[in-house]
Amino acid sequence: QLHLVESGGGLVQPGGSLRLSCAASGFSLDSYVVGWFRQVPGKEREGVACVSSNGGRTLYGDSVKDRFTISRDNAKNTVTLQMNSLKPDDTAIYYCAAQATLDPRAVNLQGPGYRYWGQGTQVTVSS
Repeated sequence: QLHLVESGGGLVQPGGSLRLSCAASGFSLDSYVVGWFRQVPGKEREGVACVSSNGGRTLYGDSVKDRFTISRDNAKNTVTLQMNSLKPDDTAIYYCAAQATLDPRAVNLQGPGYRYWGQGTQVTVSS
């Protein structure tokens, strides 16, 4: 069984920070691009950030650039999303996803390319 499990969501005030983690079980992430996506009910899913399988390249959505940082630890089979300067517009369910790749530097923020998805974690930014 291949699973991705997100953790770290919660309620935070505007301007605050949260750290999301994505842990894989049943497979090794070191041959996968890993991305974070978010979705608000009634709206389209949005690509937030992704990291190449070797960790050497990252890609961010325009709305989170310079505020969010994605990183990975292949030894621990985890990917982390550090979110700073949070805004109410960042409120959403955040999902991590993994896409197999032969290119260690490939990045992709298009959701349909990802095969494995976690169940999501709620992030609420509100005063």
